[in-house]
Order: sequence, then structure tokens, then C-alpha cells
Amino acid sequence: MTGIPAQEALRIVVADDDPAARARLTALLSGHTGLRIVAEAADGHEAQEAACRHRPDATLLDARLPGVDVARLTPLAPVLVLTYADEPETAREALRRGARGYLLYGEFTADELVAAVREVKRGRAPLTPSVAALLARANTEGAVRAGSFPEPLSQVQPSVAQSSYRSRFRLSRREAEIMDLIASGMNNQQIAATCFITEKAVKNHINRIFAKLHSTNRAEAAAKWRGTTPGSPSGRS
Repeated sequence: MTGIPAQEALRIVVADDDPAARARLTALLSGHTGLRIVAEAADGHEAQEAACRHRPDATLLDARLPGVDVARLTPLAPVLVLTYADEPETAREALRRGARGYLLYGEFTADELVAAVREVKRGRAPLTPSVAALLARANTEGAVRAGSFPEPLSQVQPSVAQSSYRSRFRLSRREAEIMDLIASGMNNQQIAATCFITEKAVKNHINRIFAKLHSTNRAEAAAKWRGTTPGSPSGRS
């Protein structure tokens, strides 16, 4: 499989009718080397115009974008669906009409989203775990062509340091990501926006993280996470 040269910036169109969602995705992806947002779209017509004009390497598409026709977008650029819609019919229809991948918010980290965009350019097709299970069932039932459904996102981009996180602090990949954001100084609202989850979900994760790190506050947890507390493990590799 051919890699993407470091100097080649992948051109991305972000298509979502929610201005806040577009802003979060644009800010998130623009902060990564090798990715460039070339256009935003608020409906299907704008998405198709942007794809025609820029011929991007990927279009990040809300599954319920008004006026969208996935089948008309896919000849112009690979489509990666980002959505809260976990209905089987929605996922099957998007993939049947040519979407390259289908990611559910709350099931991927920020780094995994960036990796998924790069995988789409390489010709692979990322899915989040519940969608992968859905397609496996659909394939068994004959609803999807044999061998045509993509791979789970967890197989496309496993966390490099995941085993280290779990061995030291027994944190899950999501908890490790959130602990990184806590240590960077983000508040719960910022973490929720970065991870595409609710603030309530962030609080639940933090409660579990504090229990695993035997910490009572963010400063103490961050010190242990960085390895700066006496007697703590010497940071993360």
C-alpha cells in the first residue's frame, strides 16, 4: 500500500448543516500537518459544487445533510460519513450509494478521525466498531456484496501507545485521550468538542480516570500522567 508523502496536503471538504459541527471539524483537522480544508458546505448542493470545484481527497459528510445525494458525490471525491445516526438503514444506504467509510460520533478519537481521512485517500475504508458489526450482519444477510464492506476503525488505526496506557494506568484508549487533553489544560466543554461526545460523557470518563489514577483533582491526575509526582511511573513513552 502506497503511503502519502509528508509534503502532500490532503484537501478536505467538510459538509454539515450544523455550523458548530463544521467549525469543530475544520479546527480539528486544520491543526494537523498534511490536511487542508478547502471548502465547507451546508447542504447537498453546496457539497457537490465544492467537490466539483476542488476535487478533494475526501468529503466529510453528515449522513443527514439536506439535499445530499451520496451517489452523485462519490465520483467527484471519496465520501467519509460522520454522523450520530446509527440506524441500520442509514448506514447501509450510505455505503450502498458509494460512501467509502462510516464513522459514528462518540466511537472515534480525534487522532483516529485524522487517520481515517488518510486511510480513505489510500483506498481503505474505515468504520467504527458498531458499524462494522452492522455491515457484517448485513453481508451475511446478502444486503452488502461479499467482501465489499470496509474494516473496523480499530483495525485501521490502533493506538500506538495503547498497551502502554493500559499497563501503567489501566486506562482505555478513550480515557487516555481524555487524560492527555486534561493534562494539556482543556476544560470539559473543550474536551467534549474535541472528542465529539457530550460533557456528561466527559465527566463520566473523568470520574473513572481519577479512580484509576487514585487522584482527587485534575492537577494531581495530570502530574501522575506526566510522571512528575514522586513515586509515579516515569511518564508515557
